[in-house]
Amino acid sequence: MPVLMSDDRITRIPAIEVGEALVDLYTCGISAEGRQLVREGVADRLVVADSFLPTGVRLHVVEGLRPLQLQLEIYNGYRAELQRLNPGISDAEVHVLASRFVSPVEVAPHVAGAAVDLTLVGEHGPFDLGTPIDATPEQSNGACYFDATNISREARTNRALLADVLTAAGLVNYPTEWWHWSYGDRYWPSPNTATTPSTAPPKHPCCRNVPEAQRRDWISQENCVLIVRRWNSDVIEAGYHVIERIALTLR
Repeated sequence: MPVLMSDDRITRIPAIEVGEALVDLYTCGISAEGRQLVREGVADRLVVADSFLPTGVRLHVVEGLRPLQLQLEIYNGYRAELQRLNPGISDAEVHVLASRFVSPVEVAPHVAGAAVDLTLVGEHGPFDLGTPIDATPEQSNGACYFDATNISREARTNRALLADVLTAAGLVNYPTEWWHWSYGDRYWPSPNTATTPSTAPPKHPCCRNVPEAQRRDWISQENCVLIVRRWNSDVIEAGYHVIERIALTLR
């Protein structure tokens, strides 16, 4: 089981308001359902990630900033559903189960504009990523988990592409929801990610300083994702590897 939002390792991380502005994703050229607002740092990284995708493929944001009251309603509704499905479950147990799908209000990144629910779209509409956005673990038989194995090869490939570009841009995934990605919230420096709250991501050599033959060797060995995740402090250089991998896949 991945570290969940309800875990003490997440809830005890202090949150500091930095006064970052909210941005309408429409003004950034990001495809979205209606008007979706996110923090400026999230918007900047989505623009970078979107630019890494192959021609004809786009990120599509379904939800960004979420009102506090709506977050509470979603949490309470799912919690009540779990109690109906699991008679006699304790308050502590249902709290943990609920946090697989919806964050407790006190740590919810959507209410801070620090997270997005998104998918991939192309000329003919949304891509297959295995489940609809917001499918619960019960509805999807666990296929909503990012690493779920009960999805098609096409859906797995599309999830890998989504992860490549978003991770390269510095966002992190909530592992129980393939569609949920965040930046700067409590989960961003969680035990499931490489970043820690007390230190910045390490600096790495610029990709341009690596000999072309060595770059090709890395790519041919399909080590690209690992390189991207290690180099996420320099998203433009990490993006080089993502683009190269996509190009080689399409040949």
